[in-house]
Amino acid sequence: MIDSVMESGNGLITVNTHTDQEEVARMMSKYNLLAIPVVDSDNRMVGIVTFDDAMDVMEDEATEDMEIMAGMMPSEKTYLKSSPWDLFKQRIPWLALLMVSATFTGLIITSFEEALAAQVVLTAFIPMLMDTGGNSGSQSSVTVIRALSLGELEFADLPRVIWKEIRTAVLCGVALAVLCFVKIMLIDKLLLGNESISMLVAAVVCVTMAITVLAAKIVGCVLPMCAKKVGFDPAVMASPFITTIVDALSLLVYFATAKALLHL
Repeated sequence: MIDSVMESGNGLITVNTHTDQEEVARMMSKYNLLAIPVVDSDNRMVGIVTFDDAMDVMEDEATEDMEIMAGMMPSEKTYLKSSPWDLFKQRIPWLALLMVSATFTGLIITSFEEALAAQVVLTAFIPMLMDTGGNSGSQSSVTVIRALSLGELEFADLPRVIWKEIRTAVLCGVALAVLCFVKIMLIDKLLLGNESISMLVAAVVCVTMAITVLAAKIVGCVLPMCAKKVGFDPAVMASPFITTIVDALSLLVYFATAKALLHL
């Protein structure tokens, strides 16, 4: 009776008792299954995982990834059930780590004090460059992390991912550099009357903008894939961590470009 309705053979989709729950949910989504058999090491069926179970797992994993990407430790409690002390414990480790890591950007700025003293106007554009770089890196990292979580990417795809992000970065970088040049010359120089802004200063900012976007998008796509390869959660390499790295890179590029073009 049973063998008349059962399916057998190599095409039967099953999971092992040791299969990670996130991988089980991914398989059910990939093959559009309402349930999937669970077998032991001897290939004997010991139970099933239903669609409802998979949805719960996917919701938990998505919540965990969002918390990590936002720079918080994962929590099993809902927001309203979490006390201020619970939220403190979730948030303070990343906040402390990122605060300490920001020391590097401070050291970079300090090492270029003479350049800033010679061209004080350069200081006004630092926040814009750092924010743009951080946002560019975050866009790439979130896109790659999502693709990794859905099983769309493997580490072997890294060269293709880098090449795609480079082409995207060139388009974004050139567009932002042109827009930035127009903004500096029309708003900062003409409307706001900042006479210390010259064509060379605008060129320094715009060149830095383009290079920073390129570097940020490469960093944003490479770090999550490398993290996945060595067994870490790719979400760890999302916005907060990547932003810190890109901030340091943008400052180095900025001051190097300023020294080269303005002869500081």
